[in-house]
Amino acid sequence: MKFFSAIDRYIFRLTLMPMLGTLALAASLLILDKMLRLFEVVANEGGPIGVVFQMLANLLPEYMSLAIPLGLMLGILFAFRKLATTSELDVLRAVGMGYTRLLKVPYMITLALVALNFVLVYWVQPVSRYDYQRLAFELSSGALGASIEVGEFNTIQDKTALRIEESRDNGRELSGIFARLTDEKGDMLSISARGGRFLANADDQNTIILRLTDGTIIQDQPNLNAPRVLSFSSYDLPIDLPEIEQFRQRGGEDREYILPELLQLGWNDQVDQDVRNETLASLNFRLVEVVMMLLLPLLAVSLAIPPKRSTSALGVFVSIVMVVAYHKINQYGEDVAALGLVSPLISLWVPFVLFAALILWMYWRVAHVPGGQAIGWLERGASVVGKKITALFRLMRFTGRKELKRMAEQNHAA
Repeated sequence: MKFFSAIDRYIFRLTLMPMLGTLALAASLLILDKMLRLFEVVANEGGPIGVVFQMLANLLPEYMSLAIPLGLMLGILFAFRKLATTSELDVLRAVGMGYTRLLKVPYMITLALVALNFVLVYWVQPVSRYDYQRLAFELSSGALGASIEVGEFNTIQDKTALRIEESRDNGRELSGIFARLTDEKGDMLSISARGGRFLANADDQNTIILRLTDGTIIQDQPNLNAPRVLSFSSYDLPIDLPEIEQFRQRGGEDREYILPELLQLGWNDQVDQDVRNETLASLNFRLVEVVMMLLLPLLAVSLAIPPKRSTSALGVFVSIVMVVAYHKINQYGEDVAALGLVSPLISLWVPFVLFAALILWMYWRVAHVPGGQAIGWLERGASVVGKKITALFRLMRFTGRKELKRMAEQNHAA
């Protein structure tokens, strides 16, 4: 018997495309929502546009840690739903293929994605989250090269005022330049120039050179009877860049620790108790989120099969609600455990056991009870509500037609 039969390949194709589509859709929606806000922030801070895509790339691992379970579950759910609605599932079961056999390929996919998600949440995600925070810090501090506002006075280190009337060629050609420099002694230097450009300073990276052309310098000092005036054809004005604060080291937050660091801090008696609580909460949260993926194929099958002679898609909606709600419960459990109010074994693993018991019961109902439905009562309730709504719309349509007919007869009589 072949390890990967034609049935396995067929189920693989049915699962793969919905799974990839869900992953792409979920990641795209999350990224697009964040992209608009990042473009606005970067534009306000005057940073380069390229930093937006760097920050989005660092957010992708965090988004994928939620998109991967959703994509896996919906891929398997849509595959078994197609088998059920086309009666192929009945044929496969009639020839002796039970749900355990049919779940062979979905569990192979699940194990591969569990390994991928494990690497993401324990190594890639903490590092990428730190890089995102670093980029945000450098953007706000000016380390990414905030631009000079054209047409406005720009203050540099509280001693240099600079105004540029016009900028061309992406800032390479400047015109209408005015600068005023002051020092601690009260000396003032006013400079106006027709044009100029910024140049890097090879001798001092903390200073840039503004090369001015065709201008005038006015020097005013307290000990001078009258200001000195000097015309120039070319003048190099050094401008000191503001000092930029260094960003903190990685690990300033518990969600930035990778797995070895979590293990080292969580059971170290020399570490502060608050840090240990946060570390153990983060460790258990990530672990329970990964382990939960092993239950998703059973949940998908339980909710994929509608009642006979029905094409209800209620199971798709219920599956998404269950996974997202469980994720939110875990986040709350992590927060409570991080505060030291309760052990993570209670706040995170007790909900997991309850969720696992519910899924196993739902799967047992579908796989081993003849005609069993995991959410049969919801299906019946949704059917009744649907019929009532349909009847209501028909009544409203019928009443509206009678009212229109009456109004037409009145107009005709008038």
